[in-house]
Amino acid sequence: MFVCKQFVYKLINSYRERPIGVIMKPQDCIFFQLAKAHQAGARFWTRKLSGFNVTAVQGMVLGFLSENDRITARKLGERTMLDSATLTGILDRIEKAEFIERRPHPEDRRALQVCLTSEGRVLGETLLERSIAANREFLGRLTDEEQMILRILLKKLRGKDSG
Repeated sequence: MFVCKQFVYKLINSYRERPIGVIMKPQDCIFFQLAKAHQAGARFWTRKLSGFNVTAVQGMVLGFLSENDRITARKLGERTMLDSATLTGILDRIEKAEFIERRPHPEDRRALQVCLTSEGRVLGETLLERSIAANREFLGRLTDEEQMILRILLKKLRGKDSG
């Protein structure tokens, strides 16, 4: 941890506030760096999903459901950190593909449960395994300590209520 802290402090000092009039290079802009990292991750995950006929987010939701079947859409949104409008569109599409069904909740008449079909369960379990392996592979160029620091910093950037 000590070596990594020294590296981080050195990096921070190299990015101190610039004098007025100095143009920021893209590699110095955190928004550019985050966008590029997102693009790399999205491309990587999309390649891992080729042949399954689902989007990256649909794959994530199906993988999550394979461990959390029969959950309400509200809880699914909370746990996957997807807003209601986004999740509704995703659920509509994977329901149309017959990977899930929405059923009345047995204890709450106002709620619907999101339930995997048998085909959805097989796909979800496959995608969960693939997601775990893809996460390992994508982060493989980082040490365990760097991975932990990255996750902590990303969570911090998302805000205190980011789950």
